[in-house]
Amino acid sequence: MTHPKARPLPTRAQDVPAAFAERFNRGDPQAVQELYEVEAAFVPESGAAVHGTVDIARQNAPFLGLGVPISVRPRRVHVAGDIGLLIVDWEIEGKVSGTATDVVRRGVDGYWRYVIDSPFSGA
Repeated sequence: MTHPKARPLPTRAQDVPAAFAERFNRGDPQAVQELYEVEAAFVPESGAAVHGTVDIARQNAPFLGLGVPISVRPRRVHVAGDIGLLIVDWEIEGKVSGTATDVVRRGVDGYWRYVIDSPFSGA
């Protein structure tokens, strides 16, 4: 279920980064987590992927804790049916930046969510 203050989940793959930024910039970890599938993978800078909502929330917490906004700029979006590949440049205002390579999937409910979030993959 979508958090009451959040915009609805994205209905297009290309809208996932903006939905993430909007939720992140409100500092709402629950709303951010709604953008991930239950068994999604998150690949931190170390390269050792974690899986599932609890571990992904732990990985996102330090970034949310910085208390500054994130900006996102999708560089490429490729969609094949219900799967999307996103290459996204991002920056947490003056603190950290990177280029993400992310995989998103349209669920049976019609909303797109992260399956793999790899924010430091570079592209």
